[in-house]
Amino acid sequence: MKNYKLNNKNLSNISERISIPQYDRSKLKTGIVHVGIGGFHRAHEAFYTDQLLHDPSVTDWGICGVALLDFDTKIYNILKEQDGLYTLIVKELDGSHTKRVIGSIVECLFAPEDPIKVIEKMASPEVKIITLTITEGGYNYNEATKQFDFGNPLIQHDLKNPQSPKTIFGYLTQALKLRKERGLKGCTIQSCDNIQGNGHMTKKMLLSYVQTAEPDLVQWIESNVTFPNAMVDRITPVTTPSDISNLKETSGIEDAWPVVCEPFKQWVIEDDFIEGRPAWETVGVQFVENVAPYEKMKLSLLNAGHSVLGILGALLGYSTIDEAVNNRNIRAFLNNYMDVEVTSTLGDLEGINLKDYKQTLLERFGNINIKDQIDRICSETSAKFPIFILPTIHSQLKNNGSIQLAAFVTAAWAIYSLGTNENGEALNIKDALKSQLTEKAKEAIHNPIAFLEIDTVFGAIKHNKQFSEAFVNAYKSITNNNIETNLITINNTFKKTY
Repeated sequence: MKNYKLNNKNLSNISERISIPQYDRSKLKTGIVHVGIGGFHRAHEAFYTDQLLHDPSVTDWGICGVALLDFDTKIYNILKEQDGLYTLIVKELDGSHTKRVIGSIVECLFAPEDPIKVIEKMASPEVKIITLTITEGGYNYNEATKQFDFGNPLIQHDLKNPQSPKTIFGYLTQALKLRKERGLKGCTIQSCDNIQGNGHMTKKMLLSYVQTAEPDLVQWIESNVTFPNAMVDRITPVTTPSDISNLKETSGIEDAWPVVCEPFKQWVIEDDFIEGRPAWETVGVQFVENVAPYEKMKLSLLNAGHSVLGILGALLGYSTIDEAVNNRNIRAFLNNYMDVEVTSTLGDLEGINLKDYKQTLLERFGNINIKDQIDRICSETSAKFPIFILPTIHSQLKNNGSIQLAAFVTAAWAIYSLGTNENGEALNIKDALKSQLTEKAKEAIHNPIAFLEIDTVFGAIKHNKQFSEAFVNAYKSITNNNIETNLITINNTFKKTY
């Protein structure tokens, strides 16, 4: 079987092997700029948009992908060489792979190489929507102050160098300033990150920056830019060398960075687009008046569940999420956490059967074909914890509910942050706050409460006697015994086995 490099020139040959875009990419206008062209965007928004573009009447919604960081050099170079094309590999529950080439990314820009070009593209009249996957930490939010973090050196750089920004806030500010100065219409800025009220967060953080950087722009943004909230969901593990080689061996396609994902996908969006939007509802997106209940459910169950599995699994020496959830004691603990501490905080969810949803989560976590790396799930936990787990703790404390399980996970994270699992093997901690986490984790050996003193993560929770006592007790119990013994004891306490 002859191999073909994935690019426009070879599409017709590749079409004999797997599905390819059945639309003329050269005739598409760029209506969307997306910042953060990693795996999730390419398995989610770009996938939905690719499906939509198969309607011959849709020509205004091509995507310009922007690689924002120096770290993104590799993905930018690959997508540029492949004409924005990539293979999406859906790993089905039965072990089969569904493969298709996605063509919705019709332009790629590398922000560090040419900041002005990116600003101009965002300010282009044909661009109606700017979407973001910049990770939870990219919003520059300080959990302790509940405000924008102006102490961030990159933010200080952007304030001093507005024409060569390094953060999303610098880019958006300059692009919107150009729109205003040129008498152009506004646009919609839509977050696709796992943050509750992600639209509200985006607006609050951007306006905080603009108030200092370009105060005369604030009112124009208030009147001409919308920030719909959205809930996104599709498990997208890191692409491995074997994924690349398997694609080449089975299909003869040389794709330097395909994307792998699970079959499940969900996107719920508030319909608040000031200059129009794609008809994504025709390809499975759900538009609602208020996305809050759905995103809270997803963040508190799926994302928090991932973190629970990642932290506990890492300490027990597992490397993938399916291994962790298929440990019966971890699985029972997660079930207890979801049933006892999370479910009561969610309220009424129209159209959602929570019992079925939680069961579906366990099936997704347990998909042995996905092999989602625990390293990936545990990365940047300092940014995830305040979003995925802390709201449940606060809600339970307010209602005098159980916080024992969340306290146990927090204590396990403190021990994880020492950098070694229970087998004495080194853990690969990837976190912007790694040095601070390590320092506080070492202090916690002698004074467990020290770990809760990371204010940007925990806020004032250390002052809550009920939680701090539960945390200290869990910490001492883990260090005196081990994770598995504690899990058995906790599960027996709640008298639930799965």
